[in-house]
Amino acid sequence: MNLHRMLLERQSAGKPITIGIIGAGKFGTMFLSQARQTAGMHVVAVADLNTARARSQLKLACWPEEQYAATSLDDAVKNGATLVTENGDSLVTHPGIEVIIEATGDPGAGIRFALKAIENGKHIVMVNVEADAVAGPLLARKAKQAGVVYSLAWGDQPALIADHVDWARAAGFRVVAAGKGTRYHPTYHQSTPDTVWDILDKYMKIRDRNSINPKMFNSFVDGTKSGIEMTAVCNATGLESQTEGLSFPPATRFEHAEICKPKSDGGVLERKGVTEVTSSVYRDGSDVPHSLVMGTYVVFETDSAYSEECFREYSMLQDKSGKYSCLYRPTHMIGLELGISVASAALRKEPTGAPICFNADVVATAKRDLKTGEMLDGEGGFCVWGKQTPAQASLAEGYLPLGLAHKIKLKRDIPQGARLKWSDVDFDPNDAAIKVRREMEATFSG
Repeated sequence: MNLHRMLLERQSAGKPITIGIIGAGKFGTMFLSQARQTAGMHVVAVADLNTARARSQLKLACWPEEQYAATSLDDAVKNGATLVTENGDSLVTHPGIEVIIEATGDPGAGIRFALKAIENGKHIVMVNVEADAVAGPLLARKAKQAGVVYSLAWGDQPALIADHVDWARAAGFRVVAAGKGTRYHPTYHQSTPDTVWDILDKYMKIRDRNSINPKMFNSFVDGTKSGIEMTAVCNATGLESQTEGLSFPPATRFEHAEICKPKSDGGVLERKGVTEVTSSVYRDGSDVPHSLVMGTYVVFETDSAYSEECFREYSMLQDKSGKYSCLYRPTHMIGLELGISVASAALRKEPTGAPICFNADVVATAKRDLKTGEMLDGEGGFCVWGKQTPAQASLAEGYLPLGLAHKIKLKRDIPQGARLKWSDVDFDPNDAAIKVRREMEATFSG
């Protein structure tokens, strides 16, 4: 409850938190819009391979041009200005920057920048949840050993869900399930960047199709992003993946305690202590009213009959039996809220969620029958989607992480719906991201 006060103290002392952000996409731009007007923060540099786009995004975020006219990192640090550069490595190594925000969205780049930040004594806020799903448990362990913070990004749903779980446990409740809402139908797993418009046009008014990346949006539609995010939640909280991953049951925001409970009690879960994502679309294609499509939730229970009665008295969202109850947040503001992670890492030396174990994985799964020699095109593409899978099963079966299923060639035919394995693809064992992932598998295989 005191981050703002701590920020003001840093501002008064003339020592604002110095920040370098790598990646000027949507998430980064939303953060920049708020960081410009947050006392106690100084964005020293914005790095993006497309510097013209970065400048355009700063302008979009209402930054006056003179504010990002620094000519060097030293100039930016000394004069409280901001540098726009294509060199992300320079941010990570400069002694005048405390916190690195990794917002590229590329798993390989994210892993590389995170390792370099840790080696250089920087706190790292990992907006890049794709990289976290591939190697987050190992990166967080390395950060802790180095005495720096590795943090999930507040405002993105995994960090908010992890906070729900922490709240419930700290209050003495047992967590039954946690997750988020999304728009889902079983047929969406076959969605591609070409066909995604058929789905988007039903609920989004996109006037200029050139304004969005269909491959990126498709990863939200085809179930991949949900698998990635719930994998991050499991690894940050100790919750587990269900054997077959997410089932995406339709639910209104008021029904989560009734639906996200074990099958033995009339719900959809195979057991307690797992993640689940609910859908805003019924299986017949109609919309669920009052859905949690942009929100997050936790379902919890208590063994106290008195507490259960208090649930009722205080209008908690209980199931019909009164045994289970739910707390939800109806929306999230992604990059607009990211400053919470930056402030927490720098001022409290505490992450807003970070991997503590390797409980879940997200595995490349065939969208259609795939043929020998085909080149996989990764998240949101034409070939595979990401299925949440228990880490133990992933390690035992040698499954291929979704985040590494990009620009990699198939060695054999794969039927639709099958989870791919390392042995199915021709991979380069010397690739930096693959080496880190293999190190993580060896580290956590016991």
